[in-house]
Amino acid sequence: MQTACTKEELRALLAPVRGKRIVLVPTMGALHEGHATLMRQARILAGDEGRVVASVFLNPVQFDNAGDLAAYPQTPEEDLATCRSCGVDVVFMPTPDVMYCADRSITLEETHLSTVLCGACRPGHFAGVCLVVNKLFNLVQPTDAIFGKKDYQQLAILRRMVRDLDIPITLHGAEIVRGEDGLALSSRNVRLTPAHRAAAPTIYRALKAAAEAYAAGASADAVCRNVRSELEAIDGVRPDYVELVDAENLHAVTDEKRMALLAVAAFFGEVRLIDNIELTRNV
Repeated sequence: MQTACTKEELRALLAPVRGKRIVLVPTMGALHEGHATLMRQARILAGDEGRVVASVFLNPVQFDNAGDLAAYPQTPEEDLATCRSCGVDVVFMPTPDVMYCADRSITLEETHLSTVLCGACRPGHFAGVCLVVNKLFNLVQPTDAIFGKKDYQQLAILRRMVRDLDIPITLHGAEIVRGEDGLALSSRNVRLTPAHRAAAPTIYRALKAAAEAYAAGASADAVCRNVRSELEAIDGVRPDYVELVDAENLHAVTDEKRMALLAVAAFFGEVRLIDNIELTRNV
């Protein structure tokens, strides 16, 4: 495994493998089994002849809360060990001054999918995501990239970016990786208090119950109301949003034959967790 900390080092490492399949796994570090799963899937996609590139970069531009950025865990040595164990060929670990010019003045903004869910709660977040991912695409020039479905809205927006900007990359969405108790794996989980960590699996239990209710004919309002009530019953938990939307365009469901998405964001104390589940009606 090779590492690069500058754009020049990255280009030099990838120059000999241009023309081969290159699979990118973008991360912000503090890697866990969810990230490891993405890297192992990337290894399979790349095959013996291709290359897997993982980026480890805590992107300040996508944080709307300075406190959240400061509290985000960073474990570079452990991250490198995880990348090595998962068969990553190149790890790109830049610093903010490498990724961004001090007088940068170009932004990227999606104006439809990003107006709801996390986009409505975190102004500027997805503009920062689109900017950094587009830069990584330009630097790595991958044939493929893998993103987890836990960040479902992010994946939808990046698919729109690839489509609208004609970026020659195939995006792959990987299923959510969960702990034995159902909690979606997240780098933020380590910041939960013991009581909130014990209560956090309530999110997934409520989502699964909602999926069964929706399949049986429950209304979107009833489904969301029940999930919100489950979360509000936990001491110190504040739902940010509980919304049922069309899984593709992330807006109100207008055709119940299409797949829907039930998405949740909730503060457990000061830690914001997100989760989601795809829903279908029984025919």
